[in-house]
This record gives sequence, C-alpha cells and structure tokens, in this order.
Amino acid sequence: MKSLICGSLAFDTIMLFEGRFSESLLADQLHKINVSFLVPSLRREFGGCAGNIAYNLKLLGGEPLIMATIGQDDQPYRERLTQLDISQQCIKTIPQAYTGQAFITTDVGGNQINAFHPGAMSFAHENKVADAGEVKIAIVAPDGRDGMLQHAKDCAELGTPFIFDPGQGLPMFDGNDLKNFIEQATYVAVNDYEAELLTSRTGLTLGDIADRVSALIVTRGEQGAEIFTGGERLEIPCVKADRIVDPTGCGDAFRAGLLYGLTNDFDWATTGRLSSLMGSIKIASQGPQNHAPSRAEIEDRFQQAFGYRF
Repeated sequence: MKSLICGSLAFDTIMLFEGRFSESLLADQLHKINVSFLVPSLRREFGGCAGNIAYNLKLLGGEPLIMATIGQDDQPYRERLTQLDISQQCIKTIPQAYTGQAFITTDVGGNQINAFHPGAMSFAHENKVADAGEVKIAIVAPDGRDGMLQHAKDCAELGTPFIFDPGQGLPMFDGNDLKNFIEQATYVAVNDYEAELLTSRTGLTLGDIADRVSALIVTRGEQGAEIFTGGERLEIPCVKADRIVDPTGCGDAFRAGLLYGLTNDFDWATTGRLSSLMGSIKIASQGPQNHAPSRAEIEDRFQQAFGYRF
C-alpha cells in the first residue's frame, strides 16, 4: 500500500574549508564582511526530506509516493528517482524556479556557514493530496509553509491518517498554526529540540500533545526515542552504529521506519525499533542517500539487535 510523502526535494552542495572561519573573520570588522573561502572539497548530494524518506522506505520494500515541487533543473533528480523506481506521479516541475538548494560550508572545527534557497518549495501548495489517489498513510514533512498547511488540511478533510513532522520548518509557524496541525494529525514526530520548541510555542505539554493524537514520537539521538501512545510511554533503544560518519538524514531514515511499520500494521515497539535501526544504518554513511543495504541485510541487522525478525 502506498505511503504519501509530502515534503521537499533539494540538492545539497557541501563544501569543506580547510581552515577556521574565526581566522578570517575579524571581531571588530563584522559590520563589513567581505571574505572568500577556498573549498578544495565539494560534493553535491540528492536531499530534501521527501527524497530522503522515500529513499529509505524503498530500501525497506515500501511503496513511497512523493508529493513535492521541483525546479527547472529537475532532470538529475528525476533520473535518479527513475533509477530507484520511485513514482514521480505527484512531483510537479515549477519552470520559473530552481529546485530547493542548500549550500553548506564547514571548517575544520565543525563550524558551518549555510545558505538555503527554497526555490520550487515555495509552490508546494499547488499540489493537492486528492491527486495522489488511494494511500494508506501520509506524512507532512518540512516543505514550503503554504504547502505544509495545505497538505495537512487536505489529509484531514480526506480522512487520510498522517504524521505531522515539522522538522526544520517548525519556526515558520506560530502557536495557533501548530495547534491546528496537532488537531488534524494522527501522529506527531519530532526530535528533542523540536519537542521543546513545539511545547513552548503551543503552551501544551508532551502529555497534552499525546492525548490529542494516536501517538507522539520524540527522538533523542544516542539516547534512543520515546513513543507516547494509549496513555503509555515506550522507550525505544538506540541501535549501535557500525561507525559515526554523518547524521544528515538520520531523522528522515527514522521516519521511513515509522511509515513502513504503520503501513504494515506493526506494533509500536517493533515500529520504533525498526525506525531506530534505519537511523543507525544511515549515520554510518556520508550524505542522506548513499547507504544501500539490502532488505535481507536490514532484517538480519534487526534480528541481531532485537532477537526477532519483523
């Protein structure tokens, strides 16, 4: 059964500066910055929340259906999705815009200077959930502000259960917006920082939010995750990774596990554990879409971690 993934498609351009920004930025001259950094290391990754979630769901054997907007430079991403056999039925090209793009420069101290161009994401509201046809579940992930509002409203009106996953888009919304999302959603998924911001802006406690949805999922990095459902709190352990390489996209991998578990009617303990495993597998690879375990390898890793197969 299809899982509808409403969110962004983007290109990430990642550069490494082999010095320290602090050596080029003079404290008494910050009012007139004019600097250039030599970046001998550069790579371009396929990204965006919808793309990342769909990639991981496909690894699990799920059927992702991406609903996103992409720009006039869409050919590389469309070719990749064709190679991955991921449907492009609900991906709309905006000819007057570029695909959303992040430009990330990191120095040797791990400090970053980032720039993000939303581009085609700003037209996400032009996609309508009804055009996706029959789906079992949806997720409203970070995207253009109007698009997130539109897709949540569409899902609620159609009776399509969905996960509200505000992610880095959360600061775009005020308390009333966020309360409306929660009232419409079937599930809410946030990391620990987002949970703090969500409770602060809405005035609701985690318990209040959990009472309004079927489940509230809070990820806590190396401390695992918590799932609040049916008046209970489940602790989901973190799966030890083979190595720690790059956390980019780990949250999206986790959400693919949620979608797969919910689509296949797994219990919450198994769904949470599978989600945790997917995050662990992803963190061992550079970039959000470069890990490529087989379905059998994922099943074996799950059994090794938890003593049974999903």
